[in-house]
Amino acid sequence: MDLSYGPEYDTFREEVKSFLAEHWPLQGEEAQQSFDDQAITFRRRAIEAGYLARSTPRAYGGSEQESDPLKAQVIREEFGRARAPGDPGGIGTMMLAPTLLERGETWQKEKWVPGTVLGEIAWCQGYSEPGSGSDLASLKTRGELDGDEWVINGQKIWTSGAVTADFMFCLTRTEPEASKHAGISYLLIDMKQPGIDVRPLKQMNGGSHFNEVFMNDVRTPSDWIVGKRGEGWLVSRTTLKHERNSIGNAAMTEASFKGLLRLAKQAELDGRPALENEGIRQRLATIEGYVQAHKCSGYRQLTHQLRGEEAGLIGLMNKLHSTNINQEISKLAFDLLGDDAMLDPEGGGALMGAAPRGSEGWVNLYMASLGVAIAGGTANIQRNVIGERGLGLPRDYYAQQSK
Repeated sequence: MDLSYGPEYDTFREEVKSFLAEHWPLQGEEAQQSFDDQAITFRRRAIEAGYLARSTPRAYGGSEQESDPLKAQVIREEFGRARAPGDPGGIGTMMLAPTLLERGETWQKEKWVPGTVLGEIAWCQGYSEPGSGSDLASLKTRGELDGDEWVINGQKIWTSGAVTADFMFCLTRTEPEASKHAGISYLLIDMKQPGIDVRPLKQMNGGSHFNEVFMNDVRTPSDWIVGKRGEGWLVSRTTLKHERNSIGNAAMTEASFKGLLRLAKQAELDGRPALENEGIRQRLATIEGYVQAHKCSGYRQLTHQLRGEEAGLIGLMNKLHSTNINQEISKLAFDLLGDDAMLDPEGGGALMGAAPRGSEGWVNLYMASLGVAIAGGTANIQRNVIGERGLGLPRDYYAQQSK
């Protein structure tokens, strides 16, 4: 097995390094801007140079590069080393922009994709509802056509970033007489309008990353629909595919593990570095084995991409493995903290793969690891899909009984 990228990509890596050395960090008056403005300025130049928004056509604000997963990987690695702003990440670039490029109308791509890939437009996801989590197709938020506008009433929950979002992509029941999967439409909604009430949810770490969103006679133009009326469930599958691929990224798992190793070197156990403790070393070795297996599985998925092949359930499996590994990382980190594990995390927003520093950051990560098993589809549901569709096992007993 040859995991080297080859001479062509070594040359490309040097080109990326040279670009970063010249353009990041910003200099002069540009360096006096807010970080968000600096990031947007830098991304414009990186897109012009062909290093960001590579799969996005130039007509929609991207650099329109030929698909090359290895070049994309080199860019991620070098931008990460330089701590330079990459693709904005988050819900907009991770989920909405790829969905619009695959399913949206031309004018929709022109309107929303350029600002999204730059980080100028923020999105939130209106999927989950009280009582409609794993069984998302049972959602009850209603959309009724009134002239040239949809009128939307209902409630969403666990909506990340809703307080600051400019727009929401929302699953709405527009065909109440159709079967539950066939009666849903995928609507885009302006969050800065009357009738939208965003209520932050207080989390156990003191933060409020998640929100409830109440919609009372909220209006959106009739053509702010992605795909056809009643085909929102199909469109949502496209969005979920991109979300799971991002959550299952092996680079995030590696970053968390490197942070764990630093913590094991710094923490003390029985008067000596925790890394010297036999039990701790065994737990670290076990986790590293899973990390390396996850990395190899990521290479397998990358190989399928290079060949133009569908990866099948590999992406779903990588997401599930990422969740499990990061939970084990968080558990060990929590044990290493000792009394510091009792510190108030102060509402921080550590995410999986962030490789936090400081006790509060690790406490935040431990708490966040519980929720990642739900994000992008619950772990148990994913196991069912892998078992039933991948291994040909019988359907889940309780799912059959609920029919």
